[in-house]
Amino acid sequence: MQAATPHDSYAALMDLIKARHAELSPQFQAGARYLADHPDEVAVSSMRSVAARAQVQSAALVRLAQQLGFAGWPELKAIFVERLRAGPAGYAAKAGALAGKDGNLVAEMFTVQQHNLATTENANHAALDAAANLLQAAPRVHVAGFRAAHPIAYTLHYLYRLLRPSVQLLSGQGGTLEMDLRALQAGEAVVVVSFAPYSSEALLVTQAARQTGCLVVAISDSAMSPLALQADASIVIAVDSPSFFPSIVAGVAAVESLVELLVARAGPDAVTAIGAAEKQLRTLGAYAKTSNDVKKK
Repeated sequence: MQAATPHDSYAALMDLIKARHAELSPQFQAGARYLADHPDEVAVSSMRSVAARAQVQSAALVRLAQQLGFAGWPELKAIFVERLRAGPAGYAAKAGALAGKDGNLVAEMFTVQQHNLATTENANHAALDAAANLLQAAPRVHVAGFRAAHPIAYTLHYLYRLLRPSVQLLSGQGGTLEMDLRALQAGEAVVVVSFAPYSSEALLVTQAARQTGCLVVAISDSAMSPLALQADASIVIAVDSPSFFPSIVAGVAAVESLVELLVARAGPDAVTAIGAAEKQLRTLGAYAKTSNDVKKK
């Protein structure tokens, strides 16, 4: 299969911009950042307006387009226009397409989930290692994920606390997210989980973490997501689903893998901490007694 070029898709263009960002001139970098951060505006605005907002010369955008393999600005802009036209359908629209659908829906769902898992695994070996190293070295770790991404964040928080009791969940319960963010300290690590449509709370946490001087681990659906663009380590998960809602299966697998790496790195200390947590949970009656427990006595 022929490799994608920046002319084929918005995703391919973003991959190219990210790969070449470091070698671009300061003017081109500013223009490229604006393209990545404001794709909807690029699609509906004139080149002069985009240049003014990006604080670059209009000619710089033309030359940037040419550096990226396009004949000029109109050809580059067409990628953004197509992206806007083909934007993701809302949940209701997807549910409408699903209603009354024939065929083996269960088999279709499991096939897509298997693909999500394989795609996420293949793309994240190095990323998971980098994230584990960052979290292990941080003096304290905070985890945040809202709405559809909350189960992924909560899984990481729950598992990681078994070996590191100080891990904090930034839940914003009762509308107190801003109060939660006051606990962030420079040098700490913040894991933020979100995927399109990105929650405003996840972006708020990411921005607050950067402003405070925290290190950020992003778990999202794109290397060019608003979270990943601000992250020190980025884990990209596949969220495709034949149903109406994005899948969290690969996201849960990714954070389970992340905790597995953290346990391996912590060694005997992790074993001791997990054993103490397990003993305390049993003592406090967290687990229901079964016939097997009675037989062991």
